[in-house]
Amino acid sequence: MSDAKARLTRCFAAVFPHLSEETIQLATPNSVETWDSLASITLINVIEEEFGIEIDPEDIEHLVSFEKVLDYVSRKAPALP
Repeated sequence: MSDAKARLTRCFAAVFPHLSEETIQLATPNSVETWDSLASITLINVIEEEFGIEIDPEDIEHLVSFEKVLDYVSRKAPALP
């Protein structure tokens, strides 16, 4: 598992502690009952802090799965392996 993927998995686990690692990597708002607007804001804050980035509010609506968030973070975060 890449460093970015492992770090993002920890971010998701902090917000959704009831999910297994496998479930996290398949997570979407439709598949995770507790992924509501408050959970989205919390998740964004945790990700920004973990990766040292600021997520543009206009981009948030597109970050609707673990994979999409991973792709976004991989492009935005400085010097990720």
